[in-house]
Parts: sequence; structure tokens; C-alpha cells
Amino acid sequence: MKAELRKFQTSAELNDVFAPEIAAKLQAGIDQDGRASLLVSGGSTPRPMFAKLSEIDIDWSKVDIALVDDRWVNTDDSASNEKMAYEALLINKAASAKFYGMKTEHEDAFAAVSTVTTNLASLKKPFDVVILGMGEDGHTASIFPCCEQLDEALTTQQMIMATQPTTAPHQRMTFTLSALLNSKQIYLHLVGESKETVLNEVIGINDIKKHQ
Repeated sequence: MKAELRKFQTSAELNDVFAPEIAAKLQAGIDQDGRASLLVSGGSTPRPMFAKLSEIDIDWSKVDIALVDDRWVNTDDSASNEKMAYEALLINKAASAKFYGMKTEHEDAFAAVSTVTTNLASLKKPFDVVILGMGEDGHTASIFPCCEQLDEALTTQQMIMATQPTTAPHQRMTFTLSALLNSKQIYLHLVGESKETVLNEVIGINDIKKHQ
């Protein structure tokens, strides 16, 4: 998969470009396969882009949306990525999309892996668009450098697994590396100089084609 770095002067400029591009890729997936799939990350960074994306007129009823990962908290908890998705993305025209949440009634995330895997099995694959974020420790999805499950998350062929970070609260449920790579397009959506510094350290800026 070819990597390409694009930089924008402002987050508003990024969103003005990013949202229509994602929508176009989803519509292309619908046109080709009858359905399209979108995996999204939580946090504050994607909220404005999600709001813009939700207003774009595509056939959202034929789009499957799921989370890249989620904290193992109730869906009405402020830490829940599912709650954020309903507030920021599954609104306006995108309200008709089919959403696949991760959280189940299990108290322990590790006990819920099989159920979550079954619940997400019908997602359209390969995923048309995956939007990842990145923490300042370099983690993406809920694959943390600090967690005991790191090696498994990077090597397993299973689609879903639970993780327990030691530097962040809550158990997590996450798509694994192999599952995320089963995608037509992956975006790493970052805002801020500190994230850029981490990105440069992780991937090596000289290996990336720059587009200003």
C-alpha cells in the first residue's frame, strides 16, 4: 500500500478536502459492490470532519459504519466512541447508514471478543475506507505500545481482540492490524504539530511523498 503525506494549513481546510474525498470513495464502493463500508476512530479530532461528511448526499442506506476501536464503557458514557459516532456522524443524511457497535452486555471485554466478532462479521469487506487516529505514544486503534497484547494485535489473523493499556483507562475492543489492512483505503487523520512530530518519528518522513 503506497503511503502519501498531505498537509493543510488549517483543520478546516483539511476537512473541506477530506470529507468529500471519503464520500466519493464510499459512493464508488456502492456503485461497484452494492454496499460500502467505513471504519472510524473516536476522539475530538474527527468530529468536525464527521459533521461535514454527514451532510454529503450519497446513498447512506447502503453504507456500513463501524468503529476501529472503543473503550469498554457503557454507550452513554462520555468516553464511549459509539456515543460520539451517534452525536457527530450518524446524523443528517448519514443517519440512514447501518451502524455496527462494539459494546455488549459483558462486563469484561476479553470475555466479549467472540460475540463482538460475530456481531461485526457481516461488515462489507474489504473495507472501503478506514480512518485511524494516533496518540502521542504512537498508538493507533487500541493497539498500545504499553499493552501486553501488542504482539498479538500486530500478528494475529483474528479480526477483533481486547486490549488493556497500562497508560490509558479502560479495557478496549479493537480491530487488529491484519483486519485493518484488509481495506481499500486507510487514512491516518492527524491534527497538530505534536502529532506530526510523532508521525515523523514513527514512519520516517523521508520515505513519504510530500504534498503541500
